[in-house]
Amino acid sequence: MGLGGGAAVGEESAGSPAAGVVHSLAQRHETLATVESLTGGMLAASIVEIAGVSGIYRGGLVVYATELKATLAGVPPELLAERGPVDPDVAAALAAGGRQRCGADWGLATTGVAGPEPQDDKPVGLVYVAVSGPNGGEVRQLDLDGGRDHVRSTAVIEALRLLAERIHADDAERAAVGVGRR
Repeated sequence: MGLGGGAAVGEESAGSPAAGVVHSLAQRHETLATVESLTGGMLAASIVEIAGVSGIYRGGLVVYATELKATLAGVPPELLAERGPVDPDVAAALAAGGRQRCGADWGLATTGVAGPEPQDDKPVGLVYVAVSGPNGGEVRQLDLDGGRDHVRSTAVIEALRLLAERIHADDAERAAVGVGRR
């Protein structure tokens, strides 16, 4: 997949979204957990590809089956019953549940429809990536074109991008109020 490139935690991370977030979290002494549906482990694989990641990556869940989103990741069953697995609130619950269940500072999640067919009246390419962190969370909707492989690999990159943006915003907020890093 090439997202991590085997870069070490301390190396420059311009070419790798995974290396960038691993480096940022290592500097902050914070941890990460992932919860994946759509990407089926690709997100975790892109993260653990980075040398030295064991200091920040707690682990992850691959919850492809809808009921596992509830039983393993803590998504409220009534939310899944009402809206289905491809939903922004489900994505937020996946990120928060992974963060809580894995004991991490940050949770990162993916859910969506990779294709080739629509799912529960949701179009192919509809993806939600979500992050949950020390100061709240965020969900981003993606409307992606292309085949199954493209949808899944783009979801990984966009999830990492969302996490990087939230870490940067958290850094800016800390700087504004004069709170140093741990």
